[in-house]
Amino acid sequence: MPAGRIGIGLAGCGYWGRNLGRNLFQMGHLAAVCDPDPRARREAKASYGGVRAIARFDDLLDDPKVKAIAVASPAVLHYELARKALQAGKDVFVEKPLALKIGEAEELVEAARRRKRILMVGHVLEYHPAILKLKEFVDSGDLGEIHYVYSNRLNLGKVRKEENILWSFAPHDISVILLLLGTLPEWASTSGHHYLQHEIADVTMTCLAFPGKPRAHIFVSWLHPYKEQKLVVIGSRKMAVFDDVAKEGKLKIFDKGIEWKNGEPVTRQTAESTLFFPEMEPLREELAHFVDCVRTRRPPRTDGLNGLRVLRVLDACQRSLEAGGQPVPV
Repeated sequence: MPAGRIGIGLAGCGYWGRNLGRNLFQMGHLAAVCDPDPRARREAKASYGGVRAIARFDDLLDDPKVKAIAVASPAVLHYELARKALQAGKDVFVEKPLALKIGEAEELVEAARRRKRILMVGHVLEYHPAILKLKEFVDSGDLGEIHYVYSNRLNLGKVRKEENILWSFAPHDISVILLLLGTLPEWASTSGHHYLQHEIADVTMTCLAFPGKPRAHIFVSWLHPYKEQKLVVIGSRKMAVFDDVAKEGKLKIFDKGIEWKNGEPVTRQTAESTLFFPEMEPLREELAHFVDCVRTRRPPRTDGLNGLRVLRVLDACQRSLEAGGQPVPV
């Protein structure tokens, strides 16, 4: 491992793990990869020349070159692997969700605190330059009072067998909405249905009620004819649209709204502006932040507590889904 590099072991070389592996390898931090699937290990060895590929997670923890662990396994294994890594004295990056149970996430947060280890959760959109700029607009008051936020995350596949669409897609939107509004919702209401597999929801619609007036709506589906990843923020002065599928001009600000004149509502439509950003891969920015936190020992922006907040909302949404859409306190 070259001087100045952080040796990171990657647990999980599947669909998303390959993206982590590619970035970590290009950054020079990938020390070893672990996956029980022989085919995944062969592909990893071919892609990451000179990087050790092993089957057992415990062997990854025993590797002296591995100073930190990146967990990109199926969500059901996140808690177990992160717990073992923290117990072994490793800093840990965990893909979303941090865990599947609130108690498990709380245990991980406490373990990281007690052992003085870095614990970071992969809420990648919080490292997207357009989302960071949108956060600036919200915080500055440029959009005015936030009335509501809605998010659509739709696609045809990738259908999961281990988790429903809520747990697969919605963490992205929940993390961004919590970032923008700066607080937890008071209650969540989620409805949906399963069409492809028994008891695994393919489509869900969620309403989040925040203190005061703000509301947020999240529509997620892997049973949709086209891909859409769009977030709309409606303020009292201006409106913003983040379209992550757009090739360019992903963030637009609309200087329009409703004004009252002589007791009548009048539509105000003026300028529309498109904001452009340098070409940066949010995942690369996220992993660079993790590496910096490992070096400096500063808490990550998306630390364990951040992941726990998202999980609390997800848990309320799941309980509401099981109760037929009844509002559940967060």
